[in-house]
Amino acid sequence: MAQRLFFDRPVQAGYLVLLLAGCHSAPGGVVPAGAQPVSSAEVAQWVAATVPKDRRIHKFKWLFRDEKSSAGGRGSARIAPPDSMRFDVAGPFGSGASSAAVVGDTPLWIEPPDAIKKMVPSYPLMWAMFGVARMPAAGTEVRGLHDERMTAWEYADGTDTIAYVRTPGRPERMVTTVRRAGELVGKAETTLDSLGAPVSARLTVPSVPARLDLTFLSTARADFAPDIWAPHKP
Repeated sequence: MAQRLFFDRPVQAGYLVLLLAGCHSAPGGVVPAGAQPVSSAEVAQWVAATVPKDRRIHKFKWLFRDEKSSAGGRGSARIAPPDSMRFDVAGPFGSGASSAAVVGDTPLWIEPPDAIKKMVPSYPLMWAMFGVARMPAAGTEVRGLHDERMTAWEYADGTDTIAYVRTPGRPERMVTTVRRAGELVGKAETTLDSLGAPVSARLTVPSVPARLDLTFLSTARADFAPDIWAPHKP
């Protein structure tokens, strides 16, 4: 599914913090200066390497911190390849519970209805926290490079960019940055195990500023009932 580069709703604090967080400074670009234009086929291969081959459920702890307060809780994300996600998060004793179903960069539904305003500014950052890269929108300029040290690529639509850098090793790391008009919207840093499952993730957004840390408790294959993609009925 083609994606918009950015989610156009405002960032607000809340328990649906899968997409909220930040830092105090805006780091420079992550894709090396030597990156060159690359073909869509090459980028598709790099992206495919990040997409789970089967349905998975991730369970995690989250901790959100800004300059004034902190909050934490637990959550889960069910991912069905290539680009469907159902996630559920809550604070202590179920406080602030929120859920959503997303296909690519499009929410199918959000509960409660205003929770969408509490999401982080970019769907690519959401997916990146689970170690998944997104394909570029049609007409986007793409440059990248691949060697034994890293695979790095960047999508550019004018001064709006999404950049990914994957570095092999134990653990493997994926760093994702999103910029709007040259300004850093957010940065996701995800650590992956030898099977490509996320171990930890940190999302930062300078404009808040705040930070969200995810610590993954488990990742497992799972069969999903069709009704998980539908909102709960009262």
